[in-house]
Amino acid sequence: MMLTTHVLIGLALATPIVVAAPDLGTAALVGGALGGGFPDADMYTAHRRTLHFPVYFAALSIPAVALAAIVTTPATVALALAVVAAAVHCCMDALGGGLELRPWRGTSERAVYDHYRGRWLPPRRWIRYDGAPEDFVLGLGIGVPLWFLLEGRFELFVLVLLAISAVYAAVRRRLPDLAPVVADVAPDALSPYIPDESDKP
Repeated sequence: MMLTTHVLIGLALATPIVVAAPDLGTAALVGGALGGGFPDADMYTAHRRTLHFPVYFAALSIPAVALAAIVTTPATVALALAVVAAAVHCCMDALGGGLELRPWRGTSERAVYDHYRGRWLPPRRWIRYDGAPEDFVLGLGIGVPLWFLLEGRFELFVLVLLAISAVYAAVRRRLPDLAPVVADVAPDALSPYIPDESDKP
């Protein structure tokens, strides 16, 4: 699933607070957006393992939400939304494709690492790969209502996320072919972060 889709889901998780307690809306939206995107900060360091904790984030969300309910401040609300959005992110990655360079081929059985059980969860492929048409449609289905609901900078933020999603989805299947081109021109220090062509047909 695209990073942008995860961030849109994080924003959507914050909308009940935006409606019910507008004074806490900004904190909730910021927390949801950051939490929705945070796990993918491990993109080039053992992706879906280093910062993906489907069980632990889910467990932490309970005390985080309880704290926000008991001590309701912008900080506790932002923290609660961040943890919940991170948990949803990690769990939803298990519904997508695997970790191979060309996930539409369906050759990988690793979706997200479960640190609690010490094993990889297999991909369900409900969304076949990040940037798949169904991924874009999901983001669009979440983003359009958000665009109508939110105002100001968050309204613009949603439009930017949808625009990035559209471009990424349009070029996604061509990106693996760029890996050798990038490898040829990139500095040696960046070589560990460039995907190899090991799954090329």
